[in-house]
Amino acid sequence: MSRPADLTGVVGAMAYRRMTAPTTPTKSAAWTCRRYRLRRTSRRDLRRNIVFARPSSVPLLELSGRSGASPQQRLDDPELIPTPFIPTVRTCKKRQTSRIQVEIFLRMTKSRLRALLLGTASLMALLTGCTTVETVTNTGTFPGNYTSVAYKAKDPSAIRVKVSLEDRMVYVMEGSRPLLVTPITIGTSGKGTPLGSYHVTNKELNKRSGSYGFWVKGNDIVSGESGRAPGGGYHYVGYPMPYWVQFKPEYGFHAGAVWPTAHSHGCIRIHPNVAPKFFALVHEGTPVTIETSLPEDATIGKNVARPNDYAWKDKPAATLISGPSSHAFSSPPEPLLVNQ
Repeated sequence: MSRPADLTGVVGAMAYRRMTAPTTPTKSAAWTCRRYRLRRTSRRDLRRNIVFARPSSVPLLELSGRSGASPQQRLDDPELIPTPFIPTVRTCKKRQTSRIQVEIFLRMTKSRLRALLLGTASLMALLTGCTTVETVTNTGTFPGNYTSVAYKAKDPSAIRVKVSLEDRMVYVMEGSRPLLVTPITIGTSGKGTPLGSYHVTNKELNKRSGSYGFWVKGNDIVSGESGRAPGGGYHYVGYPMPYWVQFKPEYGFHAGAVWPTAHSHGCIRIHPNVAPKFFALVHEGTPVTIETSLPEDATIGKNVARPNDYAWKDKPAATLISGPSSHAFSSPPEPLLVNQ
C-alpha cells in the first residue's frame, strides 16, 4: 500500500503508519466513551477510528469522518486533515471500576499499616516499661486529679532531695528509701535550672511571683509583667507560687503546671496536688542535688506517670489574685503523708 499524496509531513506519516500497521490482535482493554461504547480488540479497530478535523466547518474531534466512507476515501478527502489521535484516547475515559478498586485497596493497605504501626508502638511501650502519659486535653480547669503518694520519714534529718533534669523527676529520699517520686517542670534554655549541690534555705506557704502576674484596677484585671503597668491606677499582684521551697536566691520548688518539656523560668514546678506533700517532707537545711541524670531514672523513676493537665485553662483571674496564694489550688483530699 503506497502512501497517499495527502499524507505528507510528520502528522501524515504518523497517520500512514497507523493505516499500514499489521493487524495482529493486541491485548483487550475496555473503555467507556461519552457518546459511543467501543471495545479495542485489534489494530484494525484503531485504523477505523482515526480522528479527522475539518479546518472550518468540522468540529475538532469527529469520529470516523463522513458517514459511510471507507478509511481510504476519508484519507483522499482534501477537506479533511488526518491527525494521529484516536477517539479512545481523547474522548474516552477508562472505566472507573479499576480506579475505585485501586482506591479501596490503598485504603485497606493504609488501615492495615496504621494498625500494624500502632500495635508495634504499644508493644515497644510495654517492652520498655514506659508509662509516661502525654495525652493532652484542652478541656477542664487546672489542676486535674493527678497525685503521687508520699511516705512519712522515720528520720527527717536523713531526708535529701535529688533532681534529674534529663528525666524531669524529683526524688525525695531517706537514705536509699524513696519517700516521694514525682515529675517536675524545669527551666527553659537560657533560663535553665542550675546544676549543683544546695540546701533548702527558705520555705514560704503563700509566695507570689515578683515577675509575672496581674495588673488590677477595680474590676479590670490584665495579665502582664511586673514593672510594666498597662496604665495609671493599676496595682500589681503576682501569680500564685504556693508551697515555695527555696534552694538558691530566686530559685526554688513551687506548685504549678508540670509540662512534658522545659517550661519554667528556672524554678522547679511540682503539681499542685503533690507540692503540699513535698512541702511537708523537706525542711530548712535539707540537701538538694541537681544533676543532668541520676541512677534512679532507670529504676524508681522509670514507670512514673506524668500529669496530662498542663494545657488546661487557669481558674478565673479574680480567683488567682484573691486571698493567700495557696488558696488558688485546692488541697489534696487524701492525707499528705502516709505510713509505708
